[in-house]
Amino acid sequence: MFERFLPKLRVNNVFDIDLQSLYDQGYRGIITDLDNTLVGAKAPLATPELVEWFEKVKKAGFKLVIVSNNNLDRVSVFATPLNIEYVYKARKPAGSAFRKAMDMMGLRPEETIVVGDQLMTDIFGGNRQGLFTVLVLPISVADEGFGTRINRRLERIVKHRLGKSGLWLEEEKQK
Repeated sequence: MFERFLPKLRVNNVFDIDLQSLYDQGYRGIITDLDNTLVGAKAPLATPELVEWFEKVKKAGFKLVIVSNNNLDRVSVFATPLNIEYVYKARKPAGSAFRKAMDMMGLRPEETIVVGDQLMTDIFGGNRQGLFTVLVLPISVADEGFGTRINRRLERIVKHRLGKSGLWLEEEKQK
């Protein structure tokens, strides 16, 4: 049961994702979380480094949609200046937002990657939809809201259970 929380890939941040390798494997779209995946939860805009990464994603041939549980104001202020499509109030891990993002990109699950910092929302939701899931380390845990803090406690339980079965090695270096 806990395997549904296991990401296909663990990296430190989005910049560590090998885009070319994933493209070569047939992936064409990226669904990404916003808060603590791309920027800290209180950072309103993309950093110059992140803007450069978005360009790299597009040049590599990927389509991109931000899927966030946050509200319209938060997500639109971030995504609109970058000309990136988005889904807000996504209610992840519910599948409807993932399916909507895939429809926006015109892609199927086997062509789609989901990137996020939470096992309980991004990874579990993506795995349920048959997507290639990538877990990144959270950017700023101190800025997280109450609901995310609860999820982090649940994540510790899941990681412990996965560790007991040999599926989660905490000392394993992030690639």
